[in-house]
Amino acid sequence: MNKPKLHFSHANSYPAGTYRRLFELLGQHYDISALDMHAHNPAYPVGTGWPQLVQELVDELESRYTEPVILLGHSLGGMLSVMVSAMRPDLVRCVVMLDSPVVAGWRAMLLRVTRNWSVANKFSPARFSEKRRNVWPDAAAAHQHFASKDLFAAWAPGVLDDYIAAGLKPHPDGVQLRFTRENETAVYRSLPHHIGGLVRRGVQVPAGFIGGSESVENRQAGLDATRRLVGSNFRIIPGGHLFPMESPELTAQVTHEMITQLLGILASAGSGETVV
Repeated sequence: MNKPKLHFSHANSYPAGTYRRLFELLGQHYDISALDMHAHNPAYPVGTGWPQLVQELVDELESRYTEPVILLGHSLGGMLSVMVSAMRPDLVRCVVMLDSPVVAGWRAMLLRVTRNWSVANKFSPARFSEKRRNVWPDAAAAHQHFASKDLFAAWAPGVLDDYIAAGLKPHPDGVQLRFTRENETAVYRSLPHHIGGLVRRGVQVPAGFIGGSESVENRQAGLDATRRLVGSNFRIIPGGHLFPMESPELTAQVTHEMITQLLGILASAGSGETVV
């Protein structure tokens, strides 16, 4: 029996290979594919609201699949996935967002108005990414650098190894990050302020959200608009914004449960039953 096809989109600055353990676990149930790195193809430049990044995902889906697929995305990837679901539902069976809250209402207005103000950097990860160290003498030194930081120390065993393996490339002075500081920062500075309007009336495919209980991003964005979009398909699990790296086993379990729930909704709708 063929497994359902699932397309994954990664978070900003974390190439798809970082999620190897999560893919292994979900691979028991799904045929998983992913674009290695978003926001790095010159044919799809990063711009305000990410229109070209959305188009990149659309083009990837159209070229890779001959049928609608499950979309799963983390942070940046979840936002791209839900925008594609709203604009091209014909490509999507269902969509699950991992800590990708919908920014709407006054928060979206504030984001739009202050985007180019210097004060915006105070609340954006861009203030860190634009100055992030990105060159080390070797992979071991890079691993030691990240392992010393609380953010990465919270990751499950082996996940940092996967990030190092997927995230580095040769440099004249040793190794450097493949996901550039410039592109990472550009993504943060061009966050979409229009997603709330795009999904205000919902999307035509079943949608779900799984968030981290300690996620700063969820607190900043608020979750009211996300709850309105996904309804009962809403879960909060222990962890921060990077809970897929912190707890890949739990993430895989809850994600599979969510997808099963969403595909059940899709099946009920297709059979003519009333879906509540």
